[in-house]
Amino acid sequence: MAVSKGVWLVIGVQAAGKSTVAEGLAGSFERGIHVRGGQFYRWAVTGWVHPEPGHREGSEARRLLDLRYRLATMVADEYCDAGFTTVVQDNVFGTDVTAWLDRVRTRPRHLVVLRPSKDVVARREKDRTRAIGKVAYRPGDFTIVDLDRALDATPGTGLWLDTSYQTPEETVREILARRDEALLDPI
Repeated sequence: MAVSKGVWLVIGVQAAGKSTVAEGLAGSFERGIHVRGGQFYRWAVTGWVHPEPGHREGSEARRLLDLRYRLATMVADEYCDAGFTTVVQDNVFGTDVTAWLDRVRTRPRHLVVLRPSKDVVARREKDRTRAIGKVAYRPGDFTIVDLDRALDATPGTGLWLDTSYQTPEETVREILARRDEALLDPI
C-alpha cells in the first residue's frame, strides 16, 4: 500500500471511469477515502436544480452547484485532518477546477483528468446503461461533446490521461507511477 497524504481530485466527463478509478486510487493508500462529489446533490429530497446547457451565473442551478463543490472540499479537508488521503471524484470543469482546488486548505493537492476518447465514452455509457440501467446522458442535458469541450476550458495543470484503452487498474497504476505530474503543491 502506498503512503500518501493530501487531496486528490479526479475529474472527467460522465462515463470516463471516475468512480471506479477514484475507488481504486483511494484503496491504494494506507488510509484512503473516496468522496463522490455527486453524492451531495443526491441527499436533497426535493428542490435540487441541476445545471443544464446554457445555465447562467447567479442562477439557482449555479448556486447549488457551488454548494456541492464547497461541501466536497470541506469533507475532503476534514478527512485529511483525520489522517486520511482523500480522493474526490466529481464533474468539475473549466475555471471551476481552479476554484475547487483553491477552496481546499489541505496540502498537497493533486489533480487527475481522465480523458478517454468521445467514442470510448459513448461505448462505456451504452454498456453501463445496458448492464445497470445508469444513464448519464439524457436528451436535453449536456452531451459527451459538451462536456469534452468543457474539459478544453480546464486549466492544463495536473495529470491528464487518455484512458481509452486502459483498465481501471492500469489507470490507477499509471496515476501512482506518475504522481509527481498530478502534484500541484511542491513538497
